Amino acid sequence: MAAIAPKEAVRESILDAADRLLARFGYRKMTVEDIAAEAGIGKGTIYLHFSSKEEVVLSHVDRIVDRLKQQHLAVIARSKHTALERISQMLLVRVLFRFDSIQHYTQSLNDLLAALRPGLLARRARYFEEEAQIFAEVLAEGRASGEFEIENELAVARALLEATNGLLPYSLSTNELGERQEVERRASAIADLLLRGLLSRK
Repeated sequence: MAAIAPKEAVRESILDAADRLLARFGYRKMTVEDIAAEAGIGKGTIYLHFSSKEEVVLSHVDRIVDRLKQQHLAVIARSKHTALERISQMLLVRVLFRFDSIQHYTQSLNDLLAALRPGLLARRARYFEEEAQIFAEVLAEGRASGEFEIENELAVARALLEATNGLLPYSLSTNELGERQEVERRASAIADLLLRGLLSRK
């Protein structure tokens, strides 16, 4: 067990270094050598953990989504608020957490998306399905408590995510991202509109 922690620590250090370099240089100008130097390790060590620069950055995106799910969505889902309040907060958080995680390198976002689009698209379906499962659990609780009038929680969860996906940074260009306050306003408005249609009429 002792050997696992240092390996994981090195991997995290590499991902942290990539995040800083994306902000500084953008994806295309960043090299594996740059990542190694920023992390304070040899270039060969990068390849012990990742097959390429692309894999480093895609793993960085994976980490953002994992943190979103584990440290935010799952925590909100387990909170004592009503199902309506939890779903509303989760929809807002899924947009803003992603925005906050990459807003420091939005100048290079278009560059990043163009270079990584095939790899990102392959992962997106998995990201959204895993998020949908968390949402579906809360929707099921809301249905059981009489808050929501729905039949298929997972189908509704997927629809809620699809309706807010247009506000995610990976769906928007750099210019379209805008100010955080505006993104938050738009996400809140969409969440309110969507959730009104789920409420029980009884």
